[in-house]
Amino acid sequence: MTDTPWIIAPDPAAPGLTRPVTGRDHTGAEVETRVVEERPLTLFLNRREIVTMMTVGDRPRELAVGYLVNQGMLAPGEVPTAVEHDAETETVVVRTAVETDFEAKMARRIRTSGCAVGTVFGDVMESLEGLSLPPAALRVSDLMAVSRMIQATPSLYLEAGAIHGTALCRGREGLVYMEDVGRHNAVDKIAGWMRLEGVSGGDKLLYTTGRLTSEMVIKTALMGIPALASRSGFTAWGVELARQTGLTLIGRLKGSRFLCLSGEARLVRDVAVQDRGEDPRHRRKGAEA
Repeated sequence: MTDTPWIIAPDPAAPGLTRPVTGRDHTGAEVETRVVEERPLTLFLNRREIVTMMTVGDRPRELAVGYLVNQGMLAPGEVPTAVEHDAETETVVVRTAVETDFEAKMARRIRTSGCAVGTVFGDVMESLEGLSLPPAALRVSDLMAVSRMIQATPSLYLEAGAIHGTALCRGREGLVYMEDVGRHNAVDKIAGWMRLEGVSGGDKLLYTTGRLTSEMVIKTALMGIPALASRSGFTAWGVELARQTGLTLIGRLKGSRFLCLSGEARLVRDVAVQDRGEDPRHRRKGAEA
């Protein structure tokens, strides 16, 4: 693990992200627990309303810009001239030097399996054709260190659950860790931060607590990040697209165990991993690590 702190990390104590709710447990005893807030955020691109997203409410600027980046509404390298968030009206306006018409694109949107409002446009799918990701190496020792670091980081997930997390790492260095009610929102926040800060993805790893779906693979590839890892499992289309783009796809990452279904050539097996005999009750049928 690294001594370098996260540039951005979850703040479970931040006001407005959770609220206390009283209920009763299985014994009938009264208990108080904290639940995650969920609120709408309407995104405008210049004068055009694009979408209303359900979000936990933090990092609206990064979320808005990242959404536009990952939907192909901002050209590669294009940085907004302004990003204006109004907390009272729950809106964020992203302004660009040249206004763009997206009516045709909006008509082509494809509903995805993402939580809340997740959409991927047809021309974004087309942009995967011919995409080439950098051949950056991924050390297994760094992968395991990142997994431990994320599990040890205080988060809304540990505070209240019902949340997804996504982290951007370089080697075993944690850079940015975002959370939201939808896994696509969390990765969009990272994409927005990268665009606003001028950070490239060629030497990075993206870690998500959610499933490795087609949407997650598409967004990671379009961000120029060559490796995506998760403690969760895969979808068939996610695996297919990862293989198509040459993305290193690692799932079921728990402790020293993981399963790589795409891009294994980037893995540098620099540590001896011992199989500690996982309890077969905790292993999915047919799963091998």
